[in-house]
Amino acid sequence: MIRQLVPESVCLKCQGCCRFKEIDSVWTPCLLEEEVQDLIDQDIPPAYINMQKKISPVPNPKGEGFVCAFFASESNKCKIYTIRPFECQLYPFLINLRDKKVVLTVDLNCPYIKENISKKEFKEHVSYLSSYLNSPEQLEMLKDNPQIIQAYEDVLDVIELKLLDGDK
Repeated sequence: MIRQLVPESVCLKCQGCCRFKEIDSVWTPCLLEEEVQDLIDQDIPPAYINMQKKISPVPNPKGEGFVCAFFASESNKCKIYTIRPFECQLYPFLINLRDKKVVLTVDLNCPYIKENISKKEFKEHVSYLSSYLNSPEQLEMLKDNPQIIQAYEDVLDVIELKLLDGDK
């Protein structure tokens, strides 16, 4: 599990992540190869996973747009939190493709990030993520799972990851 920066109490009050304007949003979580199998082994309906290895969103029961198939709108909680995907564990940080480089970015729409981006705790977490994501095991995982490297907008570049061009 990836160490979390945003406290759970803040997440439970937020109305941001796990919600999407479009059904094919870049923001819907991508799954690693092993996560697809893990979810199927947990009797998760395969229809919740699309051909691009993303979680298929469902119509938002509380209004417009869509929500993650594993999001419980009534409690604002993840139904699979203990086995949530890598990308969900990483959020509000994201693996982003920028000018043929792989970069760790942070979602500027996260209220916690907006309030804490200049604080020591944020900088320490970035250092932790840099060490973690640049480890040989994680770099190999990223190379084996290019589907999680997306082109997000409204994000701030934090660090470049050490993937070599052509290895993606």
